Amino acid sequence: MPYNEIYWQREEVIPKKELEELQLKRLKWIVRHAYDNVPFYHKKLKDSGIKPDDIKKRDDIVKLPFTTKEHLRENYPFGLFAVPKESLVRLHTSSGTSGKPKVVGYTAKDLENWTNMVARCLYMVGVRDYDVFQNMVNYAFFTGGLGFHDAAELIGAMVIPAGVGNTERQVQYMADFGTTVIHSTPSYALHVKEVAEELGLFDKLSLRIGCFGAEPWSKNTRKRLEDTFGIKAYDSYGLSEMNGPGVAFECPEQDGLHIWADHYFIEIVDPETGEQVSEGERGELVLTPLTKEALPLLRYKTGDITFIMDDECSCGRTHPKIHRILGRADDMIVVRGINVFPSQIEHVLMQIPEVGDHFLVVISRRGSLDEITVKVEMRDEVFTGELSDLQKIQQKVQRELQKELGLRTNVELVEKGTIERSKGKAKRVLDLRKDL
Repeated sequence: MPYNEIYWQREEVIPKKELEELQLKRLKWIVRHAYDNVPFYHKKLKDSGIKPDDIKKRDDIVKLPFTTKEHLRENYPFGLFAVPKESLVRLHTSSGTSGKPKVVGYTAKDLENWTNMVARCLYMVGVRDYDVFQNMVNYAFFTGGLGFHDAAELIGAMVIPAGVGNTERQVQYMADFGTTVIHSTPSYALHVKEVAEELGLFDKLSLRIGCFGAEPWSKNTRKRLEDTFGIKAYDSYGLSEMNGPGVAFECPEQDGLHIWADHYFIEIVDPETGEQVSEGERGELVLTPLTKEALPLLRYKTGDITFIMDDECSCGRTHPKIHRILGRADDMIVVRGINVFPSQIEHVLMQIPEVGDHFLVVISRRGSLDEITVKVEMRDEVFTGELSDLQKIQQKVQRELQKELGLRTNVELVEKGTIERSKGKAKRVLDLRKDL
């Protein structure tokens, strides 16, 4: 139970020196655990000339080899597990759509740790036992469903396991049951808003907190969500390979995500070279879980681009903060030699009042040149204006995108409802070059 009105667990405010000592102790344990119980790691460390006893200080982590998602798929389904199947109490898989899924497993202790971490996150943003928590994500193999469900119940909130889809019914639940907290992707929440308005139920909603994750989103999208629903919108970060949600979360300061360093060792590396980057420099997030019994992944390359924020947080928590995810290394689009993340485009569009909540980036090729076209839904009232007004908006969007991206884009203004809605992660990019 919470020991006061601010923090869920004492570990949230553990002194930095003590936190680093705990990290080292647990890092030594996880390396030994992997070496002794996972043939893949035993061979990999032996081939690298590394023994568990070589890890004497925190900086020694760089001696360890990286683990990638390909290693998980190559060892499908149970090749990287450190415990027998009889010790597992649950399986989840990644939400990937191609090839073999990444299988993750949990012992009873793993589930206890995971649930407590997510509860930390929810309690941190103000979720309490009097709240009604509507969980609008997949409840199957996706970790977001049960991860948030169990944590909200642990706090004592009433949980509505709504799952995904059937948006009209979701809105009716929110109005009838008095939902105060929602969990979904940010793009789906914006779709919920549209449906609530169409049903005439928007004014009957009583939301106060929104927890959003599973896709990168910008500060401007946060402002749109908060202004629309009258809520505080918080960013959530997690991945199946690291338990699921609960790896990092925003506190009420909404300035970076606290990453729970008593359970994860954090590195930022150059995606190409694997070398650790300079302090405050953006790169790929690499995580080593420090307490996972079933799946002790060493130096796992997440593919997510971010950087560590060095400043202390006024909330009092001593765990380091990462900047909100800027994009995924494999989601990055290269157009005419320039690196573009969909989140950059979203950031620009969400600050233009005439623009709606949905967009699609289409990459094509004309001759030997790449072309980028951004299809942008407009607000209903915009299409009632003069054609010259639409042209001015189009030029404005093009100008702002060029400032942000450093390249010229085509902009196509379309009516609201034109772009397909997603019940889960939004599909922001259509790359037609792959078909050429």
